[in-house]
Amino acid sequence: MRELGSFPAYRPRRMRAHDAVRAFARETVLRADEFIYPLFVKPGSNAHDEIASMPGVFQVSVDHVLDAEIDELLELGVPAVMLFGLPAHKDEKGSEAYDEHGIVQQAVRRIREHAPSMFVITDVCLCEYTSHGHCGMLDEQGNVLNDDTLQLLAAEAVSHAQAGAHMVAPSDMMDGRVGAIRAALDAAGYADVPIMSYSTKYASGFYGPFRDAADSAPAFGDRRGYQMDPANAQEGVREALLDIAEGADMVMVKPALSYLDVLHRVKTECAFPTVAYNVSGEYAMVKAAAANGWIDEKRVVLELLLSIKRAGADAIITYHAKDAARWLAQG
Repeated sequence: MRELGSFPAYRPRRMRAHDAVRAFARETVLRADEFIYPLFVKPGSNAHDEIASMPGVFQVSVDHVLDAEIDELLELGVPAVMLFGLPAHKDEKGSEAYDEHGIVQQAVRRIREHAPSMFVITDVCLCEYTSHGHCGMLDEQGNVLNDDTLQLLAAEAVSHAQAGAHMVAPSDMMDGRVGAIRAALDAAGYADVPIMSYSTKYASGFYGPFRDAADSAPAFGDRRGYQMDPANAQEGVREALLDIAEGADMVMVKPALSYLDVLHRVKTECAFPTVAYNVSGEYAMVKAAAANGWIDEKRVVLELLLSIKRAGADAIITYHAKDAARWLAQG
């Protein structure tokens, strides 16, 4: 950076004195078309069930309730959704995850028919669908079998593409899953379906409310054997590079707020399209503080989303998407 003049010749406050001049100098601008909204879909009809730990976020059925959610998002300028499914049945292998009549597959078809302009991304994992709540198949000792799980994840991704998903997003953190999914999509004739990889996903305490939303808490143990150690930043970059080499089209850092340093490193060191997931616990904390009158919700939400973008995110998965889009439209 070149040398700047010193006070009193240089006065930074001159560029902060008025709205117009602040806009001229603004380095980062937040836009609604950079948001991805997570949707939780469930069996049944007329279901619009609020998640207790995530006020304002609902589990919805694949009927006119889902249509209304999509219409609202499009009206607000939010162009993309990430679908998570609550299956009618769970088993050891998570078979509904890759069933052509599964809940996510139904939702994809419904959205594509109802609103062709909505970009549909599907979460590819087994934890919501397995009776044990882990992200893959287990051996007799309860250990997750990495390589045996890959074929099921690949089958799930292909079934989502067959239903009409525009993009698939593996979140399981099995080694080699991006390559397995890319090969399966290509072999099935879906070479144009991109992969958004949850490449840098940490074993975080911020996922608690999501497990209520998706009914995906593990029946025993935890996921530290496959999700990343929060202490490791360089490994996060390495994971992203590995997924890029296997065929990922976008990489992700999850969670966002406690890992802004990792997000910045992934974006700058990989120089690749990067998304951040502003997760359920981060959302719930803001909503709880706002409900108690401790913070200005609008100001805090827009500030935290701006920080995620400033750190390097090209897109942000966030439960705040609807409110943030409304506030941005108001100016």
